[in-house]
Amino acid sequence: MSDVPVFAPGNYRYVKAVFQYSGGVAAEPGYEIERARFARPLPVADAYAAVEAHLKAIGRPATAFAQCELRSPEPFTDQGFYEFNKVYVQTLARWGIYKDGDPLMNPVARTNVCPMYGKPATPSMYAFSYTVPARGSKRGTFVLAGGGDAREGGTSATYQDRIVRFRDTSPEGLREKVLFVITEMERRMKLLGFGWKDAITTEIYTVQNVGHLVGELLAARGAAEGGVVWNYTRPPVVDLEYEMDVRGAAREIVL
Repeated sequence: MSDVPVFAPGNYRYVKAVFQYSGGVAAEPGYEIERARFARPLPVADAYAAVEAHLKAIGRPATAFAQCELRSPEPFTDQGFYEFNKVYVQTLARWGIYKDGDPLMNPVARTNVCPMYGKPATPSMYAFSYTVPARGSKRGTFVLAGGGDAREGGTSATYQDRIVRFRDTSPEGLREKVLFVITEMERRMKLLGFGWKDAITTEIYTVQNVGHLVGELLAARGAAEGGVVWNYTRPPVVDLEYEMDVRGAAREIVL
């Protein structure tokens, strides 16, 4: 079974990952990805209603919803993250996107991080992406999910077991964490048919001082041609220290 199945109702393909999110999405031929950011993050329940209204207004089905960016008050424990995700996917199921137990998992990509300042009172949505009919652009479009410094391990391994250089924020530890995440971003882009030359926006999420690594590990490989957006946030699970996502949307708007 391909690691990049097509979610036909949404007009996009995706990198298989876990039940709560995919590793990234790319628009199928004839379509492109557009990103909408809320002027202020909305609580998730309100955001879902706003997403539905926006998609309806532009003549797109709910299944066109392909990616979202969340902001949470504090990092979750392993169990807390699992419980949050079980609730999160309920709306995706109602929209006909997610089906519990489906071996293809969840097609929607996601980033979920925790601001150090200006924390939301409740998990909120910052932005979302969706497919629309292409407007003549010849450039392929994609959005990757946020990826942190933890190896894949299914549901049997805890984050503590999977985190790269667990609780090591030394310069050497951070270098290994950052390189691990960059390598994962490259793997996902390659699966979707893209590379750094196709990236429009590269975002990093950490409160650790990784400035000394941006040139060596990001800019030197062409990952910073459009700059690097540093979000002073923590990844969504306790003891994760570094996260990234990458996108090449056709256009970005503010609602």
